[in-house]
Amino acid sequence: MHSLRTLFLNRIGVPESENVTFENLDMILEKTARTIPFENLCIMENRTTDITPDNLIDKILKRNEGGLCYELNTIFYLFLIENGFNANLVRGIIFDPTVQQWSKTGRTHVTIIITHDNQQYVVDTGFGGNLPLKPVPLNGEIVKSGNGEFRIEKANSEYGNYLLYMKLKHKDDDWKLGYAFDSTRVVENLSELNEVQKIILEHPESPFNKRPLVTKLTERGNMILTDTSFTEKIDGNVQKKEIDSTMFQRLIRDRFGMESG
Repeated sequence: MHSLRTLFLNRIGVPESENVTFENLDMILEKTARTIPFENLCIMENRTTDITPDNLIDKILKRNEGGLCYELNTIFYLFLIENGFNANLVRGIIFDPTVQQWSKTGRTHVTIIITHDNQQYVVDTGFGGNLPLKPVPLNGEIVKSGNGEFRIEKANSEYGNYLLYMKLKHKDDDWKLGYAFDSTRVVENLSELNEVQKIILEHPESPFNKRPLVTKLTERGNMILTDTSFTEKIDGNVQKKEIDSTMFQRLIRDRFGMESG
């Protein structure tokens, strides 16, 4: 029986001998972002399972599927714990910049906080195309990666005590708000995430129960697949083409390394 650590490293193409440390977490986060898709096919096909370590290992590391934040960050959290990190899961709420309001699904974003050398950082591998690709310190320091710039600001609100801001490469000229989270409200039991999944599955305002969405970062941008289109961003240039269901299945397999259904 392979350990979660072995399966995870195999999935993202990192040698088993690699010593996973804070210093090479950037590399691990980048490889994860470019290998494991952010996707909602389980939601759309109504084949969700309880959020448990075994179910996540089976889905993401054995069946080579992806997932949403509560799956992707949870499997990454389990991976961090297995590699000796001081890590916790916390819940947050997404800010929608297009309508300038907080998500109506409430605190359904799940992210990770790690503590290293008495400093806290957000590690997020479940935020679609908005991934920092590096640990982002809670002290306000700006972090730059291939995906843009990120910072966290202390700000007490009804949604938590911190705000994550981002300025995405080839997309944003100014800082925009990503989400709020509460560093003091730790997810004590993974069963709590079943509530998150239920909201995402059933809530009328959930953005993830309307149509298929599969996205993944690439070396020079990202790819976004829906049931009607495939969009590829390369160095800031956008190529979009309309697709049908046959092409959807082919792209799922060829570009995202997944089997649908």
